[in-house]
Amino acid sequence: MEIPREDFERIMFFEQTREQAMAEFKKNPHDADNLTKLGRTLVELAQFIQGQESNEMLDDAVSKFDEALKIAPSRPDTLWWLGNAHTTRGFQTPDATLANVSFEKASDCFRKALDADPSNDAYRKSLEISLKGPELHQEVQKQMALQQALGAAVHPSSMDAPKVQKKKKSSDLWYDVAGWVILSVGVVAWLSILSARAPPPAAAAK
Repeated sequence: MEIPREDFERIMFFEQTREQAMAEFKKNPHDADNLTKLGRTLVELAQFIQGQESNEMLDDAVSKFDEALKIAPSRPDTLWWLGNAHTTRGFQTPDATLANVSFEKASDCFRKALDADPSNDAYRKSLEISLKGPELHQEVQKQMALQQALGAAVHPSSMDAPKVQKKKKSSDLWYDVAGWVILSVGVVAWLSILSARAPPPAAAAK
C-alpha cells in the first residue's frame, strides 16, 4: 500500500522542518530552543513512520528534550513535547506493561508542564488524555487483532502469498491504526502543530 497523499505531504513538510531545525541546532547545539524545536520535528515524523526508524527518532527526540531541560528545567513546552514523545512510544509498543510505563512518563511530563503554566488548556487536555492511555492502548490492540483476524478470514491460505504481500498487509494495518491513534491521542498535539500555539521560549525558559 502506498502512503496516503495527505500523510506523504505531511511527511515532506515535517522533513523540511526537521532540516531547518537541524541547521539551527548545528549553529548552537546548546540552546534550549534549538534542542526543543529539533526534538519536536522528530516526534512529528515518528508518528508517520513505523518500526526501528520510528523508535530511533523517538530516542533522539527524548535525548534532545532531556538536554534542553538540563538547560531550562521548568520549560513547559519542552516538557509537553517530551510527554508527546512518550505517548507516541506507548502506542507504538504492543506490550501493555511497557506501554503503560511510557504513559506514566508522559503524564508526569504533562503535569510538570501544567505546573509551570497552569493556564495552558493544551497541557491540561494532554494530561487528561494521557491518563486514558492504557485504556486507549487496549482498544488499539483489540482493533489490530480484529483486523488481523478479518484479514486471515479473507485470505485463509498464506502458502501462496509472497512475503511482500504480507509486508503490504502489515503496512495497510499500520496506517489504519495510526490514523485512529492520532485522532484519539494527538488532537491537542496536531492543533498545536498547525496553529503554533506552543508558549514562547522567553516565557518558558524560566
